[in-house]
Amino acid sequence: MEPIVLKNPEGLVRIAPEPGTAAEYLVLQDAAAQVCESDWEIVLPEGASLRMVFLSLAGASLRNRLRVSLQGRHAACDLGGICLADGTQEMDYDIVLTHEVPQGQSTQLFKNIVGGHAVTRFNGLIKVVPDAQQTEAYQANHNLLTTETAKAFTRPQLEIYADDVKCSHGATIGRLNPDELFYMRSRGIPQAEARLLQQMAFCYEVLEKISVAEWREQMQLRVEERLRQLANNCQ
Repeated sequence: MEPIVLKNPEGLVRIAPEPGTAAEYLVLQDAAAQVCESDWEIVLPEGASLRMVFLSLAGASLRNRLRVSLQGRHAACDLGGICLADGTQEMDYDIVLTHEVPQGQSTQLFKNIVGGHAVTRFNGLIKVVPDAQQTEAYQANHNLLTTETAKAFTRPQLEIYADDVKCSHGATIGRLNPDELFYMRSRGIPQAEARLLQQMAFCYEVLEKISVAEWREQMQLRVEERLRQLANNCQ
């Protein structure tokens, strides 16, 4: 499945695939010194599946607001995202994903690497209405702070009105693992390269959601290039 690539989208974007179809979107936000605000309205009918991967690599201020509605049985939604922020950048995600009918599936995985005086915010709500039995919904937001002045705010939420469901949510905020850094340094890997390897490993789980190998490899290179730039800025 070849992904549809959207670069620096702004304004309102509506996505409504046909019943029983599958779609994949790759959203690349890499507009330095710009303010970018995007609103996403996504409706999934019966049997439709959607995968979206957001790569927020640069921008003075990035805000993505997603409103996702699973309106047909066996609809599936897989959302993933990486934010790389430094300087005084601000990157926000505000997601409301609603399961309107039974037997829907959704997964969310968003990861942020934050340095400088940058700020990231993740506000995510999964809502399961009373009749949406046999729903499966999972949400996770993980944050890696690379400076003492970086900030990450996270607020994952569940609002469940059905009893036959499998749902979970979680969030973490942490720093680079010093034991892993020490191990790599002891094997002759320079400190800067060891830090980069840790950060790339942190991102891989999201990058692997890109189904087309060519695009996945290109985006891995873009992320690595941006991480090296962030390291130079920090130094």
